Amino acid sequence: MTSYDDQARRDELYRDPYPLYDRARRAEGLTYVPEFDAWLVARDRDVREVLLRAEDFSSANSLLPDVALSEAALGVLPRGFGPRPTVVSSDGAAHRRHRAPLNRGLSAGRVAALVPYARACAQELVDGFAADGSAELVEAYARRLPGMVVGRLIGLDPADVPAAVHGGYRAEELLFRPLSPQEQVAAAEEVVALQHLLDGYVRDRRARPRDDMCSAMVAALAPGDAELTLEQRHELVTSLQNLLIAGFLTTSALIGTTLLHLLGDRRQWRMLRADPSLVPAAVEEAARHDTAIQAFRRITTGPVTLAGTKLPAGATVLVAFGAANRDGERYERPDEFDITRPGNRHHLAFGHGPHGCPGSRLAREQLRLTLELFTGRLPELRLDEDRPPPRMRPTLIHRSPQDLYVTW
Repeated sequence: MTSYDDQARRDELYRDPYPLYDRARRAEGLTYVPEFDAWLVARDRDVREVLLRAEDFSSANSLLPDVALSEAALGVLPRGFGPRPTVVSSDGAAHRRHRAPLNRGLSAGRVAALVPYARACAQELVDGFAADGSAELVEAYARRLPGMVVGRLIGLDPADVPAAVHGGYRAEELLFRPLSPQEQVAAAEEVVALQHLLDGYVRDRRARPRDDMCSAMVAALAPGDAELTLEQRHELVTSLQNLLIAGFLTTSALIGTTLLHLLGDRRQWRMLRADPSLVPAAVEEAARHDTAIQAFRRITTGPVTLAGTKLPAGATVLVAFGAANRDGERYERPDEFDITRPGNRHHLAFGHGPHGCPGSRLAREQLRLTLELFTGRLPELRLDEDRPPPRMRPTLIHRSPQDLYVTW
């Protein structure tokens, strides 16, 4: 079990990893980071190399938990489904099998068809607080819109979306935050409830397929029309849970962090307000500057040399997209947030190579319509100066402010 002091050091690195990244980029070879129990891959060229060498750097450990679970929590989880490999944690043919329905379901046409629904949801959320003159945007907006959109994508009843999103956050908390044994049990029970909810959808779509992602995943991962086996249900629930959580966690983080940086720089907020044509560039710069998924683990499949460092088989590397996105060899003034930065779409915020994020188009669209909506509806939006400066959440998988109090 991680000690309190170890957890505190790790949390501080999570809240502000950029000084560590800078040291690692300047160092010769790779830097071993005890708090992560991994070799940090921080330079743009090295990160790209790892992501393109999936046969040497496996994704099998990409979602390894940060904390050990109590016996009591481990007693609860078998009442649910999984764990099984997903698109994030598989390689080769298995990865391609999981990814195929996602590529189809998140195609340009499918995403374009979702945008009007996403825009209507966003407008409804803003309607809920626009007359108040102040709000806390993480809870009132950033955590809500992506859940509504990914729920629609999957085919969830809107009435089930809040519980599904809550269960997803509890799954992330259970695996990546230190909780007391009692809190772990409570979180595990809510994760199991989410899994049973998703299993109900999986079995329903087998019997009555629809034009939604749940039906597409059932058809792709369990071909045929026979009743689903228990193993197929385990795999489908695990994959749907992964899609759900990835679908809202990262986009929620991206929305919150983008608004934080824009509202913290009145000049750039005014530029965006005056010239909406800057919105697409602002989306890319926000994703580059403070990447939502900062890093994923990989494990070496055999002895390998990277950046001059010799690694044995079974070595863990932490592939830091957030570090690569501030590499001075690729970007001028890499630490500056600049929405007029030219040619910045080739960042690594959504990964690269076979594991590049299939939902990147949908995430970009939600951020784009958010910026258009907020600059249009709430042009005087600003950070609430009567509140303490926002603190970042201590995590590398959805870097975002814990809260974002604003006034207008």
